[in-house]
Amino acid sequence: MHFHPRTLLSTTLLTLWLGVGMVSCSQAAPVPSLPGSPSSAPPRSRPSPTRPAANPIPQTAAKPVNPQLIAANTRFSFNLLTAVRQVDRDRNVFISPSSVAIALSMLYNGATGDTQKAMAEALQLQDLSLDALNTANETLKTRLESDNAKVKLTIANSLWMKQGMTFNQEFLSRNQRFYQAKVASLDFADPQSPKVMNNWVKRNTNGRIEKIVDRLNPEDVLYLINAIYFKGNWEKPFDKQQTREQPFQLANGDTKQHPMMQQFGKYPYYETDEFQAISLPYSDRNLSLYVFLPKKGKMLDAFSNSLTAENWQRWQQQFGKRDGEIVLPRFKLEYSTELKDALTALGMKPAFIPGVADFSNLSDRPTFIGQVKHKTFVEVNEEGTEAAGVTSIGIGTTSIPKNPPFQMVVDRPFFCMLYDQQTETILFMGMVVDPSR
Repeated sequence: MHFHPRTLLSTTLLTLWLGVGMVSCSQAAPVPSLPGSPSSAPPRSRPSPTRPAANPIPQTAAKPVNPQLIAANTRFSFNLLTAVRQVDRDRNVFISPSSVAIALSMLYNGATGDTQKAMAEALQLQDLSLDALNTANETLKTRLESDNAKVKLTIANSLWMKQGMTFNQEFLSRNQRFYQAKVASLDFADPQSPKVMNNWVKRNTNGRIEKIVDRLNPEDVLYLINAIYFKGNWEKPFDKQQTREQPFQLANGDTKQHPMMQQFGKYPYYETDEFQAISLPYSDRNLSLYVFLPKKGKMLDAFSNSLTAENWQRWQQQFGKRDGEIVLPRFKLEYSTELKDALTALGMKPAFIPGVADFSNLSDRPTFIGQVKHKTFVEVNEEGTEAAGVTSIGIGTTSIPKNPPFQMVVDRPFFCMLYDQQTETILFMGMVVDPSR
């Protein structure tokens, strides 16, 4: 597949597959579902069953995002990265914890009992009621989404139901109302049905991911898909004429030549005995790419042990504007993984076990999670917009620097993440061990 270069382009796709559980379903006739809710959630207002509030006009643009959701998402982000890295240490890892969290939040509306508790533990939702979670996610989606000349960020959700399977109307209505989810019923025996879902994926990732569903299995009853698409331009683009082939040291000690971008400027910067870190802003200034580089002689694996929500909060307070030079590899990565093991490690095991999983607020038929597929694509290069130079006026005032100019040469494995300052949200994060792969 050919990808046209952009400053930063990331696409993420998560698919949740629910299959009929091993508890015998042949005796359970599809009966109309009754509105239900997880047992620990308080009573809530319910959308009219005859007129679900699908795709409402956003009314939350000025609302702040619930700080409890921000804290939960931050903890979940670092926990998920740690769990994924446990089984994927030798290659580039790039995930969207926001995509995973949104998709699981949608499914959480159908969970009850021990399954709901297990999902709450994994997602760090102990302090949030279901109502609060849904409302906060609605606000977060509204605050994050942007489509202008500087930045494009879209979040799309969909539910694809097997024809003949009865689903709880309130589960569907909540996902339409709070997550603006497309809800559709398909004949899963029709060989064209995967194409219908894949076409939706292609449209909502601007063609970057063309296929997520290969074929439908007899036990499939529901596909839940989330897609996040981001394209942004640097506030201060790199000069392509300054990009040079330079050695990049791999984790095993070998080196390979790779295109390295370079630039001088004033950036938010932080340095300790263990690492250097820089924040590279995009042209709307809310979004930044954070890059953490372990010091020479320090291993990325060792540094990854310090990647926690608590440390991230502490490190953020230490960044200060400073003059210096950044040398960063140009890279394009595609990553695909199955998240069942990682989510099991975070406490979600009951949700994957037939006959144990309890999604009775989703359907009267016994169901469980059969598969969680996650795909990302990211490209970082020099490009920016013509207007980017204008916005750089407000970067900082000229003064005698308190510290000498830094030099940060990212020529060995590093950690990076795309972070939204306004909502304190980690959209993408990952470990780059080889920028050429």
